[in-house]
Amino acid sequence: MTKFINPGLTPTSRRNVLRGSVLAGAAAITGAGAFANQRRSPLPRMQPPVARFIEAEAQAQVAAAPADLSGYTRVKQELVAPPFAPAHEQVATGGPKIIEVFMETTERLMVVDEDTGASIWALTYNGSVPGPLIICHEGDMVELTLRNPVDSMMEHNIDFHASTGALGGGGLTHVYPGEETVLRWKATKPGCFTYHCAPGGAMIPYHVTHGMNGAVMVLPRDGLKDKDGNPLRYDSIAYIGEQDYYLPKDEFGDYRTYEVAGDDYSDSLDAMRTLTPTHCVFNGAVGALTGENALKANVGETVLMIHNQANRDSRPHLIGGHGNYVWETSFSDPPLTGVETWFVRGGTAMAAMYTFEQPGVYAYVNHNLIEASLLGAAAHFVVQGAWDNALMEQVVAPRSFET
Repeated sequence: MTKFINPGLTPTSRRNVLRGSVLAGAAAITGAGAFANQRRSPLPRMQPPVARFIEAEAQAQVAAAPADLSGYTRVKQELVAPPFAPAHEQVATGGPKIIEVFMETTERLMVVDEDTGASIWALTYNGSVPGPLIICHEGDMVELTLRNPVDSMMEHNIDFHASTGALGGGGLTHVYPGEETVLRWKATKPGCFTYHCAPGGAMIPYHVTHGMNGAVMVLPRDGLKDKDGNPLRYDSIAYIGEQDYYLPKDEFGDYRTYEVAGDDYSDSLDAMRTLTPTHCVFNGAVGALTGENALKANVGETVLMIHNQANRDSRPHLIGGHGNYVWETSFSDPPLTGVETWFVRGGTAMAAMYTFEQPGVYAYVNHNLIEASLLGAAAHFVVQGAWDNALMEQVVAPRSFET
């Protein structure tokens, strides 16, 4: 089970955030302002071409006409921790809405694997890996208030793959410790999409592989449909974030520990350059969705599984079940049907729908079975209900035989 440890974050100061020449150099090299202790414009420290584009976008925004928000109604969406989904309508009622959401960039020490003691200073949205699921409908506006607590060690921002322009909002949401910003964007394309932190330079993969990513689901206004236009409904959502970690080890092969967020920067970059993750887990930690933490369902229940992988390709498989309907890309396209193992492209989120027909334990795994069995990419659905011998029956129990 994922455990959060918050021993009291060290107050942000120049001494603490620029811990030695390595981190000081890292802050300068990345051009991201990741270890700043006071507000400084990120533009001069970004790589020049990116800085010029963002500055031009900011100037264009000032000169642009205000957005016409007439006809929109405001709705506050209370975000919840994964694997759960916020309350929402499957079919939109009324006109387009402005969906107000709030996220806080929390840096916290997280146990990744209790058996080995592996831990990481996770960089999170609202304290969870993955960040919370946001749900809206095509044509809605998402209005995010993004807050970076004063005791954070780093600058953060957010890039919504579902949005249009300004690096997915990443160019307009850089917040330093003690700052907040509000970004509003229009959901123009239906589907499931990744969001993640992208401060700039090497800090982009550093933040993503430290857990700072999540998903948005943009539903068609008239809901999900099959290829013939028939409505599809789900009873619940299972929101699964697959996270690859690259945890540094010492000369004895033991996982290193660090005093505060950011102390592992140099060591983590060395581990990341191997392109070999130490862990591939679902929802932040080994066992986060197994055992007592397993997902629950009943026979006859239809579950929409939303799978996010912000960095690497993955191929989920539900052992004992199928993807009755699978949307690997857009909800505008007809879903695949009867899929045994589906594909999640690195940097995307997707959805698969299944109606459980038998009781028992179903393993939901990355079918790179090395990653599922050895690195942690596994979850369980525990399904209650009556057994159907017409679907499966043990005709003869295991027994010895004569030779």
